[in-house]
Amino acid sequence: MSLERKDEHDHDGWMESRDLTAIEEIYLTVLLWLDRRLRIVDYLEILENMYYKVNFQMPKSHTEQYNLDNKFWYWYPLYALGSFSTIAYVVAAISGALLGFYYAPGAGASNGTPDLAYNSITFIMTELNFGFFLRSLHRWSAQVMVAAVFLHMLRVYFTGAYKEPRELNWIIGIVLISLTMVFGYTGYLLPWDQLAFWAGQIGVEMSLSIPLIGEWVAQLLFGGFTLSQSTVQRMYILHVFVLPFVTTGIIAVHIGIVWMQGIAEPH
Repeated sequence: MSLERKDEHDHDGWMESRDLTAIEEIYLTVLLWLDRRLRIVDYLEILENMYYKVNFQMPKSHTEQYNLDNKFWYWYPLYALGSFSTIAYVVAAISGALLGFYYAPGAGASNGTPDLAYNSITFIMTELNFGFFLRSLHRWSAQVMVAAVFLHMLRVYFTGAYKEPRELNWIIGIVLISLTMVFGYTGYLLPWDQLAFWAGQIGVEMSLSIPLIGEWVAQLLFGGFTLSQSTVQRMYILHVFVLPFVTTGIIAVHIGIVWMQGIAEPH
């Protein structure tokens, strides 16, 4: 009998005493390597405790009260609109990133008109291999996302899922649908064709109609009171560099709250 004290942190010995598959062994080895350096297991335990504390405080859902099959609600089509809009957002983001390799939001003519943006779209649609498909995929995924988010908000409203304790996520959803509309508008102006030009002109007029700060808003968003090269550049910066990071962060928070609170079935 050995008098040596057993090492409770002998992970290698513990793994050797278990009949682990190759995948399990690789997973545990990576997890232990990270834990020794970043204490990742401690943070996972904190998140687990927070998750159970929050869920214990949530009121019982409709399926829990009447012992219904949860899968009925989780797979019901109206309860998949949030996931559907997220998938559409991912498709739009990937296709938009690929389009960014060929799109140029600058000015090409000597008079400063932003015709280079239009020419780049023409090149993508007519000369680039699979360019027509890529732009169509980006355009349709964006439209599907707008429709899915709108229907998702309607479902949340008519099933009462916006009520306490989920009112904060309802407000976040309103922010997300607003960002989705801004996403669509800024992307609508990037081709700089006739539709984009007149849509931009309407945007300028709407900005100028805002009391007190209308002129400041028009200068900030459109680069002045008339459309110019600055308009395309500002829309491009908003569409590519500002909105994706803001929207992705808010979507992560939105999904995280749903994960903690659970699906709100109709009451």
